[in-house]
Amino acid sequence: MAARLLWRASRRLLAGTGTGTGTGTGTGTGFGAQTGAQTGAELRLSTAPHRDKKRWLRAYLEQQRLEAPPRRRSEKPNWDYHAEIQAFSHRLHENFSLDLLKTAFVNSCYIESEEAKRRELGIDKEAVALNLQDNSKLAEQGMSFSCSYLTQCFEGAYPHLPAKGIGALVDFLTSRELVSYVAQNLSIQDLTLCKEFPVPPDVLQRTFFAVIGALLDSSGPEKTGIFVRDFFIPQLIGKDLFEIWEVVNPMGLLVEELTKRNISPPEPRITRQLGVSTVLPLYFVGLYCDKKIIAEGPGETLLAAEEEAARVALRKLYGYTENRRPWDYSKPKQGLAAEKAISSN
Repeated sequence: MAARLLWRASRRLLAGTGTGTGTGTGTGTGFGAQTGAQTGAELRLSTAPHRDKKRWLRAYLEQQRLEAPPRRRSEKPNWDYHAEIQAFSHRLHENFSLDLLKTAFVNSCYIESEEAKRRELGIDKEAVALNLQDNSKLAEQGMSFSCSYLTQCFEGAYPHLPAKGIGALVDFLTSRELVSYVAQNLSIQDLTLCKEFPVPPDVLQRTFFAVIGALLDSSGPEKTGIFVRDFFIPQLIGKDLFEIWEVVNPMGLLVEELTKRNISPPEPRITRQLGVSTVLPLYFVGLYCDKKIIAEGPGETLLAAEEEAARVALRKLYGYTENRRPWDYSKPKQGLAAEKAISSN
């Protein structure tokens, strides 16, 4: 019985092998011919030029884009001015009055240019005038508040710094170059209504101060003071005091400051010197008061080293050193500074 079962199984295996061999041979021959024809077609296609693939086109289009004159964002598709104004308010996380914010972006040059265009088109004189108010009043209000608030902040943070130094810091932070730089990073130029494009720096400065004035009327002095602090004071990071405040005679200023504090005048002495007989000498001058060194500074000449030592001593007296503590944003006195700025205005 077992032998019979083995014989039947062997017959089945032999039958399957024969059938598979015949079928595989016939099919393989047809498939080989088909594969050869397909390979020949692919070779012909690979040698033909690619009409739809131009490698130089992307670089050409990028060059044309860079050389094209700048266009206003409002001249491009998908522009909704009202939605952009609302998005600007939400992006800054501030509660603006939309009417005041729209007024803050309207400059007088834009109104004049639009009225001139209407006159050229022959529109009646009554219809020529635009029912728009420019941002001059808001800009004046915002600039006055910003200067007063920054002055109060610096007086509280650096009580030993004289009024000229505080004024130099405030003038630097409210200068045209710095304010226009901050405004550009906030994309204010896309919303500004101006005759020229790109928007000039002075117009950007005036528009940014007008935005501050609109925030002052919308949210009050405390919120506006935090806004001014957050966008202006960080610009002092990495800046030296005497890069901003130009002092012609630092040694004379140091003598005045020491006299106010009843300290004897400083005595300069050479502490170290290198390469005196070479083209690039280096001197270190120390300033001594009551036989104690108060500052030391390097320089290529004795006079330059003495002036640098005087600047180092002034930084220590004013508390504006390089290793000073970062600005404390958590002080509760910021609200008081905002109230003082309002009262001073």
